[in-house]
Amino acid sequence: MIVLKRSNNNNYKKYRGRKLYINDYKIDIEEEYINKDNKLKRIQYITGSISVILIFILLIKLFIPSITFNNSDVISYNDTFDYNKYNAKNVFKNYKDRVKINGKVNKKLGDYELIYSLKFGILKVKKKRIIKVIDDIKPDISLEGNNEVIVCPNKEYKEDGYKAIDGYDGDLTDKVKIKKIEDKIIYSIRDSSGNESKIDRKIKYEDKEKPIITLSGNKDITIYVGDNYSELGYEAFDNCDGDLTDKVEIIGNVNTNKIGTYIITYRVKDNNQNEVSITRTIKVEEKKIIRPSNGGNGKGIIYLTFDDGPNEGTTNVILDILKEERVEATFFVTCNGPDYLIKRMYDEGHTVALHTATHDYSYIYSSDTNYFVDLNRVSDRVERITGTKSMIIRFPGGSSNTISRRYNSGIMTRLTAEVKRQGYHYFDWNVDSNDAAGANINGVYNNVVNNISLNRENVVLMHDVKTATRDAIRNIIKYGKNNGFTFKKINNDTVMVTHGVNN
Repeated sequence: MIVLKRSNNNNYKKYRGRKLYINDYKIDIEEEYINKDNKLKRIQYITGSISVILIFILLIKLFIPSITFNNSDVISYNDTFDYNKYNAKNVFKNYKDRVKINGKVNKKLGDYELIYSLKFGILKVKKKRIIKVIDDIKPDISLEGNNEVIVCPNKEYKEDGYKAIDGYDGDLTDKVKIKKIEDKIIYSIRDSSGNESKIDRKIKYEDKEKPIITLSGNKDITIYVGDNYSELGYEAFDNCDGDLTDKVEIIGNVNTNKIGTYIITYRVKDNNQNEVSITRTIKVEEKKIIRPSNGGNGKGIIYLTFDDGPNEGTTNVILDILKEERVEATFFVTCNGPDYLIKRMYDEGHTVALHTATHDYSYIYSSDTNYFVDLNRVSDRVERITGTKSMIIRFPGGSSNTISRRYNSGIMTRLTAEVKRQGYHYFDWNVDSNDAAGANINGVYNNVVNNISLNRENVVLMHDVKTATRDAIRNIIKYGKNNGFTFKKINNDTVMVTHGVNN
């Protein structure tokens, strides 16, 4: 390449950009010198510009406030965003109190834009910030019942229940996933943000619990020589095997013809060899001759007793007759009839005893509880009227009744023992007027006078709701007085006259 060096500036100008032809060769004039000059000028220009810019930036840094933040751009929905964690200052002064904030961050998941702005002279400094609200809290999952449960070997675990609550999504119980691995049940839940919680319940398969035997009737029974004893019944239940009643083994027997104490043992074993036994004690005693404890031998005493009242039209007339004859009697009352007649019985010196509130056999004898509910009702009535709590009772149908068998096997055996335990004195009878069966005046009279005896105490059963009894009572009293009998009322010192229990 041929380079032409300029001898002066004019020549340079003359040949710049032109083409020369020497010896028929085309020669391009290279503008090397020109380019070098231009490059130098360009570098000088750029350097100067940069210096100006740097100075300008420095001035901005020194004088124009900048806004900076001191907290994270990502927060949990459960946290409260602090808008005031920022600075707005230059090297000389803090302008934070002049900053205005536009925008709001709430608890809903998402991105929220905040604009921090500051007016500085003719300038307005702005800074945009994006705050992201996230859910980073795991749901809470809890188990109902125990975290470790024992299950029968022959049964499957029955779910006790669980609950899953998320602070953001709310109730997630219906989304809980359950997985059973060997002897463990794993419960897991994932919320809408992917946070996952797990809990497990341990299952232990074993049976160490003994069966339960429940006896019908009392565990301790007293009967008399010659009475019949029949099994009152029992039930056996096991937590794993269910009803085992048909597997109960009964050991022992009762000789009702011989005085003594007999033990009946009930024993049962479940399928896992857990065994239990329970006993019932039966005492066979000699039937005693019951005498009233009145200081005498009890011979020739008549206890007139009336059931089922009071009743207007019969009870009031009987009370008139007793008053006129100066005879005291015993009234086993119900919740029927007017209060004033019960008050009159008490005020005139008769014994107000307890019979029944309803006289409904199907209710009274369906359970021990129902019997005492009924008894307490009539007891409360008598105490309210007389101010005195009566402890003398008569069972509907008597203690020897068999109708109770229809409703509850063994209930009379239990009740006769329980009322004595509670302090009651119960009385049956040894002379029946048969008025409840429909006897007329003459029948009532004859049934009484033909069966009373001067050689014993006589407890006479009558019903003051019967007109035949009302009309026969005066003649019965006259017969007794004329034939050497004494009339008395039953009290707490009178020895009980009872029948043999048949249920």
